[in-house]
Amino acid sequence: MATPELTAGAEPRLRAERRRIGEDVVKAVLALCALVSVATTVGIVVALFVPAIEFFREVSIVDFLTGKDWSPLFEPASFGVLPLIAGTLLVTAIASLVAMPLGLGAAVYMSEYASPRARGIIKPAFELLAGIPTIVFGYFALTFVTPLLRDIGVPVDIFNTLSAGLVMGVMLLPTVASLSEDAMGAVPRDLRDGAYALGSTKVQVATRIVVPAAVSGIVASFVLAISRAVGETMIVLVAMGQQPNLSFDPREAAEAMTAFIAATGAGDVPTGSTEYKTIFAVGATLFLMTLVMNVFAIRLVRKYREAYE
Repeated sequence: MATPELTAGAEPRLRAERRRIGEDVVKAVLALCALVSVATTVGIVVALFVPAIEFFREVSIVDFLTGKDWSPLFEPASFGVLPLIAGTLLVTAIASLVAMPLGLGAAVYMSEYASPRARGIIKPAFELLAGIPTIVFGYFALTFVTPLLRDIGVPVDIFNTLSAGLVMGVMLLPTVASLSEDAMGAVPRDLRDGAYALGSTKVQVATRIVVPAAVSGIVASFVLAISRAVGETMIVLVAMGQQPNLSFDPREAAEAMTAFIAATGAGDVPTGSTEYKTIFAVGATLFLMTLVMNVFAIRLVRKYREAYE
């Protein structure tokens, strides 16, 4: 192909005269994939918020957000969502207290202490744990963890938040451990070698060099784990119960927002009724809670992100 002549003062043209058709096709396919993702998100938001807005035309949003009694399927109906929010936050807090320290400890061990052979065994085991269906975790919490808590002297109800939160924390362990270990593995080896050259011990290197350097990835793993806990359905539906209870006692039965959506959506509530629209109102509330949490986490990750060359 002939090289285009350069006129005086003109910049050289580095792009070929003919555009390759294959590159245009690949670009179009990739753009279509991005548009499908955006369109799906927009569709979910529209499908969720349109019925929710109709619900709030019939029920005061102030009463919805501040009410302490949730009984939309009874007469007289009450639409205070605080018991559902309290149950969701409580089970999420318990799961986070289990998953975050244990998952971070496992990540530190795999990144800094484990031999390649041990890491090759432990990490696939975590990934296998992540593949267990959540319904199995739910029945494990109900039929094993709850009786175990009673055997060791913890007076819990048959359905309780404590067992659901503990098992949910175990379910979240692979998420925290795997992502945190990947973030620690991305820390340059030179930082470790410099710390060892100054006389640091392995514990000091792990806790004062590697973990702070990988904090953005670790925070991201925490946020993803919390998001999964907030949106988890089957564990809370099976093991936590369906009794809206504005209590922060984990030994008692309660109801999470996702459990209400699943139970009501599978019931005999007439489509288009106010009771039916509560599904979308609760879903929209859950969506906004998760959105606010993720926006805050993104700002936190960007603030403490470390860049290496």
